[in-house]
Amino acid sequence: MTTQFVSSTTLIRALGLVAGICGIIIVGVYEGTLDAVNANKKIALERQVFKVLPGAKRVQAYDALPNGITPAGDRDAPPGAIRFYAAYDAAGKLTGIAAEGSSAGYADQVRVLYAYDPEKQVITGLGVVSMRETPGIGDKILVDQDFLRNFVALDVALTSDMKTLANAVKTVKHGTKANAWEVDAITGATVTSKAVGRGINQSAQTLLPRLVPHISQLTSSD
Repeated sequence: MTTQFVSSTTLIRALGLVAGICGIIIVGVYEGTLDAVNANKKIALERQVFKVLPGAKRVQAYDALPNGITPAGDRDAPPGAIRFYAAYDAAGKLTGIAAEGSSAGYADQVRVLYAYDPEKQVITGLGVVSMRETPGIGDKILVDQDFLRNFVALDVALTSDMKTLANAVKTVKHGTKANAWEVDAITGATVTSKAVGRGINQSAQTLLPRLVPHISQLTSSD
């Protein structure tokens, strides 16, 4: 019985062919499901908008650019823009704004959606877009009522020149909150609490100076 040896070149070619086919399959599946994945993400995000702005009947996406705001397209926000959502009641009156904030938590990015009242210049609601914090600890930001009360009227007023927040949103040690722009942390979940406050502050510091001077463009909708 004669033993036949396969050359290393042949093996490398065979492995390369298999790897190439697998790569094509993976790319094909990714491309084929990308639209559906993005559509599901959009639906999930819109549900969060209606959750943080319960009086809303219709939502319109906009992009805040350095020089103004414009209706959003079907694609992601262009470079340098911030995507936000204007919510309207049944009569077409603006009821509030929803925008996303994100910052590093204990395990990964904590992405939240906050509701903003342009008349009172306060944040009025909070929802979570995605996070992977420790179950039973970090995810308390979803259910801890004391923590959620931070976002009933969180002060995010701008300075008189509308260039920045008058006071940065800041997360403080549980039980030490003394100002309307502070977030009272959850004991045992300080890292996640800080991620929420930091994400909102970073988002509001950039979005609101672009949004507020042009808010009249959003006051009503057909």
